[in-house]
Parts: sequence; structure tokens; C-alpha cells
Amino acid sequence: MVGQIVAKSPGILAGIPIALMVLERIDPSIVATPLAADGAVVSPGQAVMRIEGPARTVLVAERTVLNFVMRLSGVATRTREFVDALEGTRTVILDTRKTTPGMRALEKYAVRVGGGRNHRTSLSGGVLVKNNHLAMRGDLKETVRLARAGAPSLCKVEVEVRTMEEAKRAIEAGAEVLLLDHMTIDEVAAVVDYCNWKVAVEVSGNMTPESARAVADVGVDFVSAGALTHSAPWLDFAMYLTPVEPSHGGA
Repeated sequence: MVGQIVAKSPGILAGIPIALMVLERIDPSIVATPLAADGAVVSPGQAVMRIEGPARTVLVAERTVLNFVMRLSGVATRTREFVDALEGTRTVILDTRKTTPGMRALEKYAVRVGGGRNHRTSLSGGVLVKNNHLAMRGDLKETVRLARAGAPSLCKVEVEVRTMEEAKRAIEAGAEVLLLDHMTIDEVAAVVDYCNWKVAVEVSGNMTPESARAVADVGVDFVSAGALTHSAPWLDFAMYLTPVEPSHGGA
């Protein structure tokens, strides 16, 4: 049986190495040949992989292979939409930990394929003081001090803030990055102006490519968007198979 994985929608390809691993695990006799690499722009009708092997095991592998390629390509494509929206600015698009259980490493890989960068992979990836932490302790300055004391030397302490007053208090407490959550453009601009490069500024909160561009234009360093992973539409692919004609010997 010979087949091809074919794109049915335009987007950014991701997941080819995973597809190869799945095919190898299910049946090492399957011969799979990539026709495009992760990160490539694909168009409807474009073949991205050729597959040849026993019909039974190719069909066993079909849905798992397609699921990985469709899911990861969807994340990469959604990420590229944000990257394109931020073109010409200094702002970097980041993902979040809002990932599918068991799929975090792959989805964060797909974000990188799409041109984005990863935020924390786990709680150990950085110190982020959020509202719930402050609700338990109450004292922002002491909370930041304890976070700084317990963090690795080169690890920055980031504090989530929602008002200018909270931003000022966080900077005074020693925050090195501010996470501005659900602020208006005018509020974000005021904080950026106040910071004046003293600390890095990240913006989050229901971000879209359009709203990301708007905050990028006022000079923020980072935009983080859970939408890169938690609600990225899957990119449509199909596997089309054809039987191999038997060879006939003879004089």
C-alpha cells in the first residue's frame, strides 16, 4: 500500500518527526519519506509525506499520525498569525502553560516551529508572583523578597499587576518583570512609560493578533497568549492510500 499525507487547509506544517516516530513504533517495515519539513508553509492539495507499507499497519497508524500532524500544525499556524501581527515591532510572542495534558512538550515545540517562544514549561521555569500568591501573604514586598531569596541566581522574578499603583509597588519591591493582566491600551502605555526600561513588561489576557499588535505598538517586551495552544484550530490533513500493483514475472 502506498499513500500520501496531504494538506487540506493552508498553514504551517508541524509534527513530521512525530509522525515518523509513530510509524516506526507501529511497524518498522513502513517506509515513510517526508516531502516537506516542519515550519514549511503548506497549501491545500500539497503532499507532505509519502508512506509505503503493509495495508493493515498503515491503516492502524493512520489516525494517530494525522492527529499529531493536525494538532501541532494548528498550534504552529496560530502562532504564526501572532508572529505576523507583531512584525516590525520589538515585541516577542510567548505561549503559556495552558496546554493539553500530556502534550505540553509537543505543543510548545509547535509554538517554536510557528516562530514564537516558550514561557515557563513548568513552575520551575521561572518565578511568577500572581494574585493568588499575594492573596495568601498580602505583603507584596515580603513576597518578592522571599521569591528572590529562593530563586536561582540568574532567574528573574516576575509580578502580575492590574493597576499602575500595583506596578509601582512591584518595582519598588524588586520585581524584574511586570505581567500586566487585562489592562487597557492606555493603562499599558502608562506603565511602559513609567517603567522607562527599568523592568521588562509582559502583557496577557485574552490576547488576539489584533490586540497583541496594539500593545506591541506602545512598546511592551512580551505578549503571552494561551490561545496559541488552548484554542488553536486543528489544521486539516488527510491520508490518501492506493494499492500497489503486484509485479508480474515472465519471459
